[in-house]
Formats: sequence, structure tokens, C-alpha cells
Amino acid sequence: MIVGIPVCARTVNEMPVHQTPARYAEAVLGGVEALPMLIPPLGERMLAALDHVDGLLVPGSPSNVHPSHYDGGESETPDLHDLDRDHTTLPLIRAAIARGVPLLAICRGIQELNVALGGSLIQRVHIRDGRADHRGGPGPLEVRYGVKHAVSVTGSLARILGAGSIMVNSIHGQAIDRLGAGLVVEATAPDGTIEGVAMPAAKNFVLGLQWHPEWAYAGNPHSVAIFRAFGDACRRTKAQGG
Repeated sequence: MIVGIPVCARTVNEMPVHQTPARYAEAVLGGVEALPMLIPPLGERMLAALDHVDGLLVPGSPSNVHPSHYDGGESETPDLHDLDRDHTTLPLIRAAIARGVPLLAICRGIQELNVALGGSLIQRVHIRDGRADHRGGPGPLEVRYGVKHAVSVTGSLARILGAGSIMVNSIHGQAIDRLGAGLVVEATAPDGTIEGVAMPAAKNFVLGLQWHPEWAYAGNPHSVAIFRAFGDACRRTKAQGG
């Protein structure tokens, strides 16, 4: 069983590289019990990767979806974009949903899922009246990715977690504004920020999460449950021949 992970385009020591944090592949290997396959950000040519995977995990990133993809006006974070990734993940997400490939989208991934389906984003959540600062704060990774707030959970996500409320980490500057077509909200933060979405009418598993369940996933029973549910959907897809 193979799960594809679209990665980011970056420049390191003046050299273009394709990369994503190792913890996503580790969560696929250990939590989903699948072989991770990294998908480089080379645009619509990467749609062919869907012929070879049983699931798609769209990971987080420091970069933001460019607002030109959702008529968002001028960018409020002009130094934090990755157009190569945008041009790869947005069509990849749409094609995966159309083909019934199970999809788990995390952090930037939930934002890409929403934009791919016609939704929009809040570019800087922390400057909106009544909204908290969800960016995680300074400090070592263990602090930045530590538990920050509760989320209220409903629908299919509540069934996966066996709970109506859980504690999550929070390390994002943007969030869903207008909801994409077919998506329903299944998790919210105390300030109203959308933290989880699903797509009930989809052919297969579609779940987007604003927090990072892959961080130290093995020690968190809720994260384990999320990756198990995604893995179960991937296994069913593989058994049915895609």
C-alpha cells in the first residue's frame, strides 16, 4: 500500500530542492501502515502519481497558498509562497477526490483542500477581531508544537476520535474563511476558527485538519485514530483495485 505526499519547492544554498518534514512520512509508515511516496512539485504532470497510490496525504508547510487562487486580493504574506506547490497540489486534490482516492490534508493541506474546492482563506488570523493567535509562539519545537487549545468535534471526525472535544496543537497563521464546495465543518477552535472539515458526499475518505496530528503521533491516541481511519480507507481502496 502506497500513500503519496506532495512536497514543497525551496531553495537551499542557492540550489532548488524538493522537501517536506520527515514526520509526515514517518506517520504514514507507522500510523497508516503504508509506504510513503514523495510527490515533487512539478505541476499537473504529477497527476500521473494518482495511478500509483492508494491514498494522498497533503502535509503542512511554512508557505501559504497564493491568494490569486481564491480571489483573495493582495498577498499579506508576500515572502511565504510556493507557487510550484500550489500548481501541483490544487489539481492533485481535485483529481484525487474525483477518482475516489482517500485524502488526508493537514495544516496547509486543509487550506489547499478548501481553495481547491472554491473556498477562500483568512490570510492573517491573528489580526481578525475576536480571533486568537494560532501561530504557536517562539521556543523549541516541543513547545511550538505543544498542546495549545481545545477543539469541538462533530460528525465523522467525532466518530473517528470517539470524542466531542480534544486538545490540539496550533501552529498556523492562515485558516479557512469561505468554505469550499461540498465541505462541512467538523472541528472548531474556541475563537471560531475552523479546525477540521470533511466531505460527506465524496466517493471516499476526505478529511482536513488545521492542527498537526503527525507531531509525536504515536503517543497521542487521537492522532493514532486519525491515521488508522485514513489507513483503513486506503486499504479498502487497494482491495477494490483503486
